[in-house]
Amino acid sequence: MKSNTEKFGKTPHQPSLWTRADALKVHADDPTTTQPLVSADFPVLSNEVFIWDTMPLRDLDGNITSVDGWSVIFTLTADRHPNDPEYIDENGNYDITRDWNDRHGRAKMYYWFSRTGKDWELGGRVMAEGVSPTAREWAGTPILLNEQGDVDLYYTAVTPGATIVKVRGRVVTTEHGVSMVGFEKVKPLFEADGKMYQTEAQNAFWGFRDPWPFRDPNDGKLYMLFEGNVAGERGSHKVGEAEIGDVPPGYEDVGNSRFQTACVGIAVARDEDGDDWEMLPPLLTAVGVNDQTERPHFVFQDGKYYLFTISHTFTYADGVTGPDGVYGFVADSLFGPYVPLNGSGLVLGNPSSQPFQTYSHCVMPNGLVTSFIDSVPTDESGTQIRIGGTEAPTVGIKIKGQQTFVVAEYDYGYIPPMLDVTLK
Repeated sequence: MKSNTEKFGKTPHQPSLWTRADALKVHADDPTTTQPLVSADFPVLSNEVFIWDTMPLRDLDGNITSVDGWSVIFTLTADRHPNDPEYIDENGNYDITRDWNDRHGRAKMYYWFSRTGKDWELGGRVMAEGVSPTAREWAGTPILLNEQGDVDLYYTAVTPGATIVKVRGRVVTTEHGVSMVGFEKVKPLFEADGKMYQTEAQNAFWGFRDPWPFRDPNDGKLYMLFEGNVAGERGSHKVGEAEIGDVPPGYEDVGNSRFQTACVGIAVARDEDGDDWEMLPPLLTAVGVNDQTERPHFVFQDGKYYLFTISHTFTYADGVTGPDGVYGFVADSLFGPYVPLNGSGLVLGNPSSQPFQTYSHCVMPNGLVTSFIDSVPTDESGTQIRIGGTEAPTVGIKIKGQQTFVVAEYDYGYIPPMLDVTLK
């Protein structure tokens, strides 16, 4: 198969590369790029449900938005099953770890509201049972469209297949809380094409999900980021000199890294309503480096495009590694070229002493980073863990040119609005 740099030929832009040389610069436990330790006595948002990916209500410019003074977040959510015989172990105890690990198969979109930007109150499901066309409702983005409270929820409809979809509804407020009404007709938007973005037929482990629509601050057009993998049969990709980068002697061997083919995809809307989309070549590829670039999103600052994405240790390729966390890249224009922040791409990773404590980080334009708690050790050996399924402490970072710095830690699930919209 052609190398990544040859594959896209004469296209509107050439994807930027996250190279193996870049990834070799990733170092865990640098205090400027490491999430503070999460205490094992963390509070739980709800004993009835697990939550993980958190999607704050925002506008198309990226601003975190409250309505009539109410902050709103959407979360991937699954019921906890403490009394289900399927999750009772041989000693008669609730096997919360197995329940947590099974959550993706029953993921649904829920919403929460708050007057304080924390202390979240559960509102319930966004869509009624049977509205979504597939078994799983996976992550995306809720967009507040106007002062009438119209909301477009872009998300990923999964199993069978994986389709980027949207559903429109409306947010309604009272003195006592928030309701979501409508959200009754799901519109399919697009799927992987097999030419630029890998399909399930090409790779049973493919990824195609996590829509993040935005209005480009320069050309004013409506675009969408999403996670994908570079098209081609699994194992057929070539990790060439460009994908390897400038490595020192002894690091030229790429092993089996041809199986890692992550990319950050982009599409452009053909209309103003976001109902008709054209997929474009990826903004960024990680062939030979990593197999997942999940939940990609932008922060627009100082005339630059800061592109963030999350990834795991276990999805790295042979010969390179890094912590679970958020990685970032910066460019002077939408279509790049992008260079990795901090030289490596690592912006905020878990400490090596608690490698799975948090995940699914979302960097907001005010420099706050939200995530969820996965699991935290409860003993010094790390063999005993406490499952989270709840909001992690919010972290503050400062972005300066091509560098980032951890500068603050806030309360659990602290997601304050950047602007408030009074509904009419």
